[in-house]
Amino acid sequence: MLLAEIWANVKVKSINQTYTYIVPDNLKFITAGWRVNVPFGRQKIDGFVIKVYEGDPKSFEFELKEIISAIDDEAWFTDEMMDSAKWLAEFYLCPLSQTMSLFMPGDKSKKISAIYEKIYKFNTDQNLDEIINSLQKNNTAKIRLMNLFRSKSELRSIDLQENKITSAIVKYFVDAGIIEIEQRRILRDSYGGIKPEKKIIDLNADQLAAIETVSKTLEAKIYQGFLLYGVTGSGKTQVYIELTKRVRSIGRRAVILVPEISLTGQIVYDFKRHFKDIIVLHSRLSIDERGDAFHKIRNGEVGVVIGARSALFTPIDNVGLFVLDEEQDHSYKQNEPPFYHARFVAEQFAKFHNAAIVFGSATPSLETYYRATLGDLTMLKLPHRVGDNELPEVELVDMREELKRGNKKVLSRSLQNLLKNTLENNQQAILLLNRRGYSTFVMCRECGEVVKCPDCGLPMVYHSDVKLRCHHCDIESTPPDICPNCGSRYIKYFGSGTQRLEQTLKIEFPNAKILRMDRDTTGKKFSHQTMLQKFKAHEFDILFGTQMVAKGHDIENVTAVGILSADATLNIPDFRASEQCFMLITQAAGRAGRANFKGKVVVQAYNPDHEAVIFGSQQNYDSFCEYELPLREDQFFPPFSRLIKLIFTDKFEEIAKSNAKKFVDEFNENFTDKNIFDLMGPAPALIARLKDIFRFVVLIKTTNVDQVINFLRRCDLHIRNDITIDIDPSSMF
Repeated sequence: MLLAEIWANVKVKSINQTYTYIVPDNLKFITAGWRVNVPFGRQKIDGFVIKVYEGDPKSFEFELKEIISAIDDEAWFTDEMMDSAKWLAEFYLCPLSQTMSLFMPGDKSKKISAIYEKIYKFNTDQNLDEIINSLQKNNTAKIRLMNLFRSKSELRSIDLQENKITSAIVKYFVDAGIIEIEQRRILRDSYGGIKPEKKIIDLNADQLAAIETVSKTLEAKIYQGFLLYGVTGSGKTQVYIELTKRVRSIGRRAVILVPEISLTGQIVYDFKRHFKDIIVLHSRLSIDERGDAFHKIRNGEVGVVIGARSALFTPIDNVGLFVLDEEQDHSYKQNEPPFYHARFVAEQFAKFHNAAIVFGSATPSLETYYRATLGDLTMLKLPHRVGDNELPEVELVDMREELKRGNKKVLSRSLQNLLKNTLENNQQAILLLNRRGYSTFVMCRECGEVVKCPDCGLPMVYHSDVKLRCHHCDIESTPPDICPNCGSRYIKYFGSGTQRLEQTLKIEFPNAKILRMDRDTTGKKFSHQTMLQKFKAHEFDILFGTQMVAKGHDIENVTAVGILSADATLNIPDFRASEQCFMLITQAAGRAGRANFKGKVVVQAYNPDHEAVIFGSQQNYDSFCEYELPLREDQFFPPFSRLIKLIFTDKFEEIAKSNAKKFVDEFNENFTDKNIFDLMGPAPALIARLKDIFRFVVLIKTTNVDQVINFLRRCDLHIRNDITIDIDPSSMF
């Protein structure tokens, strides 16, 4: 009898195995990769077929149940998808059902609905002229229908409606065997209407050198990793396009990733100048649209997949090129189970496919940059802007001095003047409000002092119970009323927002057309794309918002950029705070002066003397690395280690903390070499209590991540519901 091993799609960590079911006679077509409905206890659930084989149900100690039904019309998972899901589950210490769900485009338990339409074809065994002649004294509508087949080989329902041909007339010809009806699936494509004009672009010597270097790997069909490190506006996208042309010319396919939905519109537009077989994937598409995309990929109709991190998990095969644009971006990290990082996963997939992978950025993550300096990745540099356009002029404004001179507004006088001149010249501006880190730290507006932990020096975090806590050392204190550095009373927890900035802009520039882009205004499908198109068409003068306006956008008429609270990121209690601050300034500044006009940028900061602010304003990545890397090495942080974060939870605070301490003791007993393994914590999580559950963090730093993962598996930590395991976390707490 035919039996199937099925992985139950349930959200229970301890259910970490397959279950055996009988395949009934009406489902004999099922193979590995199908999704099915099965009885599970007293409920009906969906599951994934892992294996089908001949077996004897009586050989089991319990009575086997039958599969109820198949969910889809075909096997959903290819062998490659199954292998990838198994590797992901093994590495990220999570149930296979979680990683297999990554390869589903929406609701994991429902069939992806397809839309079909009727196509009417003339039976080529018939003689069209003879049929028309025989109808000369008959119904004119019948003649009209036959004449349509002179110009079209097949007709759709809309063709019949437009020519006022009834279903009865169609039925007459169908019954006579003259017309055949075919059901054809309609494949939806929300980006199908984008038809950009062709544009001839001359490549410079640096671009050509990068393309030729990667092309050798493409032609050899071997794995190799590259870092494309190019200043803002240096033409990285065109390099991606030329490499995609090369990989398509040898019959292989490409996967192009961008970190955020807001960036897909621009790169899709650029790619559609050169390729027709493109599909776009991201979370704002409907489930059925994503299902159609998977269908086209599976049937070989797609040569280029573009999208956010989820675009990695499609049935695409024979991939020769992976690209991660803005590879440093934290959006490539998934912050819910399974906690994968697209940068690491894409590289493993490139190895599976014997493909090239290109990491592109003007501000590479220190992990990627350091690997390139060691030769683990091949460094490709684009040191100049396309057309030899100059980098923008940057002015750094000390907001402490603004306050001393009586300016309490969110806009410095320099930025106000820049905006005024920009509007007078009929040019455009982008303003970035750096909200990350807001309302979590206490700062003096007089001198810029931030209250820090006396032990580790990281900023203390402000909590709603009016306490300051260090999430590294577990130290607690009361927020001061006066600044401990200068004695000023201008000290408070920091906070601002885009709505307040919008009000200020309307008051200062009443005639300007202002466009706000943040989470509140981009909730609808294609909101980002629509807004950027309108801004690019100069329907608005000033675009402002949060991090989503800071990178990737190429708008020729933007000559001015303002960065508000540029140093707020420094006050996150995280070792990456300086790196995030530097990158934000450099990326945002890069939006200015990308065409014929030189750009001007105003960077507002309360701590303008910090190296991250200075080097960011200078757009000097190399000097920032020279400053930051020794600090990371001294603290054994990435790129000199990899991180694994464990969160211990319980409804009782002492139990959560005690369990964390027990693990720390056991870990230290097993790993004594502090040059390879180190551990921080336990300490309260940044959100120490969530839904009445207490949370404590343990952070492991190691150069041998596989050994630690194996240890965690031996301890069965991955099947405990009170522990969350996050490998390569984007935040410490």
